Amino acid sequence: MSLTSKPQGLAARQVARPVPLRDTVYEAILELIVTGELKPGQHLVEKELAELLGVSRQPVREALQWLKKDEWVDLRPGFGAFVHSPTPEEADQLLGVRTLLEAESARLAALNSTKEGIAELKQIYKRGVQALKADDVEAVVAANAELHARITEMSGNKVLGELAARINRRVRWYHTPVAKSRGKKSWDEHAALIEAIGKKDAERAAQLMREHTEHTRESYLAQNSES
Repeated sequence: MSLTSKPQGLAARQVARPVPLRDTVYEAILELIVTGELKPGQHLVEKELAELLGVSRQPVREALQWLKKDEWVDLRPGFGAFVHSPTPEEADQLLGVRTLLEAESARLAALNSTKEGIAELKQIYKRGVQALKADDVEAVVAANAELHARITEMSGNKVLGELAARINRRVRWYHTPVAKSRGKKSWDEHAALIEAIGKKDAERAAQLMREHTEHTRESYLAQNSES
């Protein structure tokens, strides 16, 4: 039998290709940006990043080019690479779109809620509150992202999920600086939201999510206008 023929019942199999080193370095640098370890406006020195990540300078250089393309990094001729500093307009636009997507996600999640789903949301909420009490900002941000992602998943709308996933990292980036100042109020809002979803009150869930995400947007813009 020829290897190029396609007999019935024989599934096509392809050899998995290793992830290019550039992609791995891209993800590593991006995570450092999103978590705030690399600050907006910070100079990114190829040699230092290469040493930090244990790679040569070439994949770092390639990763920085891709990060520029995705607007995480600015390349300034003669000066080098810098972490992108988002303008208030950029943040306002993205967080405004987030409000629209997540309000609809919450509405649909309420209509489709199950006891198991609500139990899972409550567990994530519990982890977030514990992280808040421990003053672990990174864990608070991670729990927040997980809670919102789970609500979007519960909506059952795959298109919403895909759109939300595209902006998730940038939302995390914007949320990290205000997570501490939002603090308990943010998690009180989460508790009310979970309750509305559990009661299948779709309109209230949508309204609470709309208000919740708007508070984050307002906090981010206010904090950055002061800096």
